[in-house]
Amino acid sequence: MAEFFEYLPLALTFANLLTLILGVIGGLILGATPGLSPTMAVALLVPFTFHMDPTTGLILLGAVYTATVAGGAISAILINIPGAPANIATLLDGHPMAQQGRSQTALYTCFISSLVGGLFGMLIMILFTPPLARIALEFGPSEMFWIAIFGITVMAGLSAGSIIKGLIGGMFGLLISTIGYSPLLGVPRFVFHDVLTGGVAIVPALIGLFAIPQVFSLVEKLDLHIERPEYKPEKGVLLRTFVENLKMVKALGIGSVVGSIIGVIPGAGGQVAGLIAYDQIRKFSKKPGSFGTGNPEGVAAAESANNAMVGPSLIPLLTLSIPGSPTAAVLLGGLLIHGLFPGPDLFLNNAPVTYAFIGSLVLAQLAMCIFGLAMSRYSYMVMSVPNLFMIAAVTVLAVYGTYSVQNSFDDVIVMFSLGSLMYIGNKFGFSAAPVVLGIILGPIAEDNFLKGKLIADTDVGAFSYFFSGPMNIIIILLCAASIGYSIYGEIKAFKKAKEQAT
Repeated sequence: MAEFFEYLPLALTFANLLTLILGVIGGLILGATPGLSPTMAVALLVPFTFHMDPTTGLILLGAVYTATVAGGAISAILINIPGAPANIATLLDGHPMAQQGRSQTALYTCFISSLVGGLFGMLIMILFTPPLARIALEFGPSEMFWIAIFGITVMAGLSAGSIIKGLIGGMFGLLISTIGYSPLLGVPRFVFHDVLTGGVAIVPALIGLFAIPQVFSLVEKLDLHIERPEYKPEKGVLLRTFVENLKMVKALGIGSVVGSIIGVIPGAGGQVAGLIAYDQIRKFSKKPGSFGTGNPEGVAAAESANNAMVGPSLIPLLTLSIPGSPTAAVLLGGLLIHGLFPGPDLFLNNAPVTYAFIGSLVLAQLAMCIFGLAMSRYSYMVMSVPNLFMIAAVTVLAVYGTYSVQNSFDDVIVMFSLGSLMYIGNKFGFSAAPVVLGIILGPIAEDNFLKGKLIADTDVGAFSYFFSGPMNIIIILLCAASIGYSIYGEIKAFKKAKEQAT
């Protein structure tokens, strides 16, 4: 901690502060663009840091990383398209709030919660880096498999009003995740067209499942001549939202803790953190039925979680050279090109650069909140755009965001196909969130199960490998508790509906 304050002034020089501010503003804009994930944004900027001072270059990358995670919530809330997978849970309550004329409130809640979660994650990173790095080493294939299974248990609660539809949607997502070549045998699976040879990438699936049904719904409203509600700026809402956020101790606490824990685990990612935090706050809420209809606690939990993940995801990177997230892996490249080799010696031999970088991440959280709140004041303008223009804008963003991932038109075809199927599913009460969660967690579960089985077959056997060890047992118990609570909640809701009917 003493070294942190000793080298913090290095991040406060004029050049570094200017770089940080520009990085945060650019990160918010890039994050709000569907398809441009934090990983892609940081990767695009790595070449620009070649001729920069190491401290300045890392500050730029860290600021963009921090801001894009929060910036993805802007498009999630305003147009129901998550800017990145980490913002999937945010739109479940954020977009309904925007449709109710509370877009400013939703975005204010988002950025204030992001600040709380982000600062909590940075505090964890500064105080507990060495012990948490050792814990991260304990997570092998078996533990990562059970983490993925724990995420899968969340599926049941992500389809409003029906645990069965949530599970069906999740299983459909898991099935989609198996399309392509087997990671173990190298044989094609479900490749009934050349378009599917490379499998289904997460970004085209994400954009298709959320954006295309939105476009079709807007087209329907054009035909029906439904009057749009008049969106106006919300007056005096900033102070009220700030006070209400301070009262959401449970949502912010759950989001920050879950995000920090998931961040330390290599490979889990912000999307897992946000969805698990959302599911947990819904389960611990006195009014679980209010989630999915515009409950600010859902936004607060999701955004505090995916921003709390930022700091801890760098712990295994800086101490063990193990990236905790895809974006951290790109940051590893940024460190190496400046001659900085992660490990215990990084904090000894390059302390000024390392601690200035960590200090800039704290400052980036503050700047992200300030500029995010300033941009939120004009959110009502987006909600007031006529449907015809909104259809064109969302379609262009969807195609651009999908094509830019791999420069492949095949991804655009996959995106439209999944979107069309999801539009039909929406008519029957199915939600996109469980499907996306299945697509995200499917490869994590499959890859780690296959790796674990290969290891187990040479030693103790699969059953002993996956069902022994304290970490495995703890996560298995959490899975059982999550499933049990979902079933209990469904039975309770069924009995309550039956009582109201009689």
